[in-house]
Amino acid sequence: MASTQHFIGDTERYLFDLNGYIVIKNVFSKEEIKKANEAIDAHFEEVAKERLNPSIRNTLPNSGMAGSDPSRGRIDVGHILSWRETDLFKSVLDNPKLVPFYHEFLGKGYRMDHMPFVIAQNKGSEGFSLHGGTIDVSSGAYNHFLAYSCQQGIIRNSLMAASVVLADQPAGAGGYCVVRGSHKSNFKAPAEMINGDNYREFVYQPETEAGDVVMFSEGTVHGALPWEMDYQRRVALYRFAPATCCYGRSYMEEGDVGMGKGWPAEMYEGMTDTQKAVLLPPYATRLDRVLLDDDGAGTSVSSRSEAKKAFDKEVFGSRYF
Repeated sequence: MASTQHFIGDTERYLFDLNGYIVIKNVFSKEEIKKANEAIDAHFEEVAKERLNPSIRNTLPNSGMAGSDPSRGRIDVGHILSWRETDLFKSVLDNPKLVPFYHEFLGKGYRMDHMPFVIAQNKGSEGFSLHGGTIDVSSGAYNHFLAYSCQQGIIRNSLMAASVVLADQPAGAGGYCVVRGSHKSNFKAPAEMINGDNYREFVYQPETEAGDVVMFSEGTVHGALPWEMDYQRRVALYRFAPATCCYGRSYMEEGDVGMGKGWPAEMYEGMTDTQKAVLLPPYATRLDRVLLDDDGAGTSVSSRSEAKKAFDKEVFGSRYF
């Protein structure tokens, strides 16, 4: 399921369509990962939040996903796009090794949909019960806002995750797990499978190394196994969507949304123009949307004719309908 190529070919399309995820190897160097982890260390005490309240735990007590140490919950670390010690976290938005995958699985004009953050687990801490699915794994309802589709050879994900691996996850370590092919499932899963108490043979933990990126459809059923290693598990999790799709609403919280400045102002400091383009709010590509080139190095603007925009201005008082 892993790809050493940083471009999309028939093999990458097949593996993603088959499994609902792909591991992109060696996106970041060991030095880049080292600096990212040092930045996490520097901010950890200030911003890390552990899920200890039972109402926000991610597993059922004493279930197969709960972990051997019930006193330890998952740790969430926010504000990573505001840090100055490393460029890695911002670079995930327009990294030339990742942009071809974003374009292939989301389309041009892709956008960041959720606030990215670091997930940490200590040894014995709980994982995360299985969730997601184009057909919701728990209810069996159709999840159009997470859905995977492939029509006439074009793959699209209403919501897609990119998980940057910051600590090795060898076989048996725990951490990210997936039900391969479940993005095409048509029924809900048994509760005992969701909670990790049965059917574990269908729940797969990919082996990954620090510097890899796991890209997966939110339409693929996934979760996290309890962490078994002596060192801390760390991943940086991002969610992206096509230009016209939206799940999260953080982009509406601050600033001038029409100019794409609805995210917290601190995030924009030090960003390149290509990174800022990924923060634009949802609207169609032909409405003057800034699009990244295939290598992520530059941008272009997709637009209607000036005559059409002038006519809309007369009709609606705005250049955009």
